[in-house]
Amino acid sequence: MAKLAEQRVGILVDVSNLYHSARVVYKKKVNFKNVLTEAVAGRKLIRAIAYGITTTEATEEKFFETIGTYGYDVKTKELQIFPDGAKKGDWDVGITVDAIKMAPKLDVIILASGDGDYIPLVEYLQGTFGCRVEVVGFAESASSKLVETADEFLNLSSDRKTFLLGGR
Repeated sequence: MAKLAEQRVGILVDVSNLYHSARVVYKKKVNFKNVLTEAVAGRKLIRAIAYGITTTEATEEKFFETIGTYGYDVKTKELQIFPDGAKKGDWDVGITVDAIKMAPKLDVIILASGDGDYIPLVEYLQGTFGCRVEVVGFAESASSKLVETADEFLNLSSDRKTFLLGGR
């Protein structure tokens, strides 16, 4: 394994997952700038991608522009609204495809999401590419199996002042 400072790192952020977790658990917003800085932890950042969902009102446009200034490439797609009123907006497949495409060029993949649907991806990246996979999320809403499967878990709840806006 490369020395810590020489590890090539990519971070994939499921914006909706972190946003809704912080809102439900703490009624606050995530400090995405600090998430990036702390997760990368002085290593060599190769790519940071934030995946978000847009709505027809486009109220999140300024938010996505802002996180783009922190060093993230921002990918968005529209919220799907079905005839029965059900809504769906997730990036699971897009994040998975990007992680697999990036894995040969990275030593570490950081997945910022607590979604247990990513467990097979984590296992695949570890087993097929030998990548270290770190997970970033809120312990209260993260899948315990995902946390267990990851090589490391950065619990954003452990330092709310750093990871939440207006935190205490």
